Amino acid sequence: MIKKLVLTALATAGVAFAVRKLQESKAEQALWAEATDPLPEA
Repeated sequence: MIKKLVLTALATAGVAFAVRKLQESKAEQALWAEATDPLPEA
């Protein structure tokens, strides 16, 4: 019983960590895309 609870908690924490890292990566990628966007021709 306790083992299942611990495994579930670890799995949930792992998924939450992965989701947070993915969101941070996407945000940083969007920031770099905006920063390195070529200027429009005038």
